[in-house]
Amino acid sequence: MTSLLFLLGSLLLVFYAHVGYPMLMALLARWRPRAVKADHSSGGCLSIVLCVHNAESLVADRLHNLLACKWLGPLEIVVYGDGCTDQTMKIAASIAPHVVRVIDCPTQSGKASALNAAIPACSHPIVVLCDVRQTFHEDALVKLTAPFADQDVQAVSGLLEIAESASGGGRGVDLYWKLEKKLREWEGRYDSVIGCTGAICAIRRDGFLPLDEDTILDDVVIPMRLAVAGGRILYEPSAIAYDPQQLNPEKEKRRKLRTLVGNYQMIERYPRWLLPWENRLWWQLISHKYLRLAVPWLLVLIAALSLVELGTPAVAALAIAQLFAYGAAVVGLVVPGWRRKVFTIPAGFVLLQWACAQSLIAYLSHRKELRVLWR
Repeated sequence: MTSLLFLLGSLLLVFYAHVGYPMLMALLARWRPRAVKADHSSGGCLSIVLCVHNAESLVADRLHNLLACKWLGPLEIVVYGDGCTDQTMKIAASIAPHVVRVIDCPTQSGKASALNAAIPACSHPIVVLCDVRQTFHEDALVKLTAPFADQDVQAVSGLLEIAESASGGGRGVDLYWKLEKKLREWEGRYDSVIGCTGAICAIRRDGFLPLDEDTILDDVVIPMRLAVAGGRILYEPSAIAYDPQQLNPEKEKRRKLRTLVGNYQMIERYPRWLLPWENRLWWQLISHKYLRLAVPWLLVLIAALSLVELGTPAVAALAIAQLFAYGAAVVGLVVPGWRRKVFTIPAGFVLLQWACAQSLIAYLSHRKELRVLWR
């Protein structure tokens, strides 16, 4: 009986992490949405921070893209060179010097340190954070900053569009990313998003607090600090950044591994975020970020308990279902050209769970050198 209860509890937790919580947020977003005041006039003062390292082949096109975005008010682009050893900073300094301001740091210290230096150096109260690889839609700045007309809003995340994968496992990851975007939309309607998209987000400069230099998830830690201080963190899907790289399973696995290691770092660094009287978003943080860390281990437990209780008809059916699901995942991973959802969805799920399992080992093995690993 005890093993059956553990089996049922594990199944419910896995279901809640990937299905139940998104369903709950969809209902709350529909039944209890929080209104927000927006202003699309694009007439305010705006700073853009672009942190780069050896990006001489990308920086010119990226700056021209930012300069081509619609904006009527005062605008500055702060390009922070993090230990560049190529021509990146020279190229940046030659483009629109009346708008582009260059800060050249001779030694590479990582993105967190770059943000610590660049954000306080901005002249304007709203700061857009972005990366060098992506490009913005021409309306991105207007759409991204419009919600700041509401004084409760402290950060806004945009939408990152990634080209679909051509492989089977990658197609399963595509589906995960689509669901993740919907979940962020629902969270923002109800109250606040748990984290932003680092490639396109905006914050109030005065609310920014310096990051620890080895911070991995700056795009989660920065908005979570603002939320804990009482602000709202919104998601604006009409503010779009485009990533030219196709969603590749191996690259997505590494990106996901980095994100999950960063979640372990947040648990250690900010335990008070788990307290309801300290953080109104505590249950969203647990449901969206931390509970997913337990899923691969819960899946192992479910498989083991299924074998223990194999004599129970319902458990036997569950064991067969697991066998078929993992078999389909193997086919989807081994034969990437097979793009039927019956193979791609299990393959993508298994890829992400494998990355999740590896993240705990990676964090425990490299806690003191995370800045080097994830710079």
